Amino acid sequence: MVQCVSGAQHGLRLSLCGLAALVAFVSITTDPADARSRRKTYKHRVQATAVYNPPYSAIVVDANTGGMLHSANPDALRHPASLTKIMTLYLLFERLEEGKIKLSTPFEVSAHAAAQAPSKLGLRPGQTLSAEDAIRALVTKSANDAAVVVAEAIGDDEDDFAAMMTRKARALGMSKTVYRNASGLPNDEQVTTARDQATLGRAIQERFPKYYTYFATPQFTYAGRAMRNHNRLLGNVEGVDGIKTGYTRASGFNLVTSVRRGGRHIVSVVLGGRSGGARDARMRELIGANIMTASLKRTVTQIAEAAPTPAQTPAAAKANETPKAPLQLASAAAISPRADNTTTAAIPTPGSTDPLRPLLVKTLTVRPGSVQTVGLAPLPAAPKTGQAFREIPKPDLVRAEIVKTEIVKAELPKVETAKPAKGILVPVAKTLTNAIVGTASAAEAPQTKPASHAGWIIQVGAFPDEEEAKKKLSAVRSTAASLLSSADPFTESVTKGDKTLYRARFAGLDRDKAEAACRYLKRNEVACLPIKN
Repeated sequence: MVQCVSGAQHGLRLSLCGLAALVAFVSITTDPADARSRRKTYKHRVQATAVYNPPYSAIVVDANTGGMLHSANPDALRHPASLTKIMTLYLLFERLEEGKIKLSTPFEVSAHAAAQAPSKLGLRPGQTLSAEDAIRALVTKSANDAAVVVAEAIGDDEDDFAAMMTRKARALGMSKTVYRNASGLPNDEQVTTARDQATLGRAIQERFPKYYTYFATPQFTYAGRAMRNHNRLLGNVEGVDGIKTGYTRASGFNLVTSVRRGGRHIVSVVLGGRSGGARDARMRELIGANIMTASLKRTVTQIAEAAPTPAQTPAAAKANETPKAPLQLASAAAISPRADNTTTAAIPTPGSTDPLRPLLVKTLTVRPGSVQTVGLAPLPAAPKTGQAFREIPKPDLVRAEIVKTEIVKAELPKVETAKPAKGILVPVAKTLTNAIVGTASAAEAPQTKPASHAGWIIQVGAFPDEEEAKKKLSAVRSTAASLLSSADPFTESVTKGDKTLYRARFAGLDRDKAEAACRYLKRNEVACLPIKN
């Protein structure tokens, strides 16, 4: 303690005495209150951390085989948050690849885009943003205003673009994902699953390897401001090459990560982390536990989009995609961040509401033996059980040469036909004969263009019912969309004894494509036979 002594010679000591008294007074009067305040703030932070427990999901997929190495609630519905921007970029990369947009293409900033909530670039209405700057802003800053700029440039408005995103998700096999905006900002109807996000994470790098490298951008500078990539695993975990983080209060902290090490390749997804640090730590654990069990050999084919279907109006698409009820996430007690592979979320996981779209196919009728019909419109069904092909009195028998001549007279669509040998008789139904000789109008004649079956054919089954054969074609087309997108599906009826079977076939393939398609289908437990026509 400083002793206080009066007198001028003791002025310095007196000043020190006064200062010590002041410090003591302040300490006595404020310390307890400040301490209580600090303890209260710390307590609230601890309580907030304990209460915040967003629903957790995770999956690890071997990108070389397509196999699942780890899962926890992989099909439970979750909110994607900024993982949404992966699909936004998918559609932008698609336009770049098609040449419809260049990296230098300027996108105009609307008032709607500029008004988006952070995180954002701070764009102003009337500005322009190049396609490349938009990409960099999405993968680093996760800028919501830039996401809407892209949406409006491609889809006219954000609602239409969101419908496009959902249709693309369905085409990629993401059966439970629904998009309602381009950014991932909160929307109760915008949902996804860990499995769907793993599918998208694989598809975007397989389809666009050139543009996928943007996901590894460590930093982006715009308007003099440097913005670091939110993905903290980039540059810190061996082999990580992307791809995206996300967070909203409802979703928790999300992350999709791609890792390549020594020929192994995995795509891992964590949804619902309590914090960015906890999410990253969990991702590191999943990578460490699974990367060395991944295959060194690629055996799975590239993720392909389903064959295009007739365009839907945005209103029809939205009605078709909207969940039947608002998303009900599982309680924290129902899901554990350390759940093993058998744990599932106690929430409904409805599938896609898209209707099954029938595949249009042509039906050809052939007669066993040497008789062939080439280039004719579809003939009527084969004779019913108990009936046989037989000669019948004229005029119901028409020589193939006469058929060709009369088709021209009836003004049917002109087609290239191969002539059967002279003298071969082709059975023709009365209705077709009438159309040929002119008793029926040209408008009533069959309009389907005859199939050209040069090259190779694959057969995926033979069925007693034609509708069953058509359904098989539709299912196979969905299974191997990338391999059969240009193939011509058709059914062909053949009678053996008293039985009629309908062969389900795809034509218009070369040998390599036919054999590749059959190999892929057999791996997916679909019978397939390549045939040289």
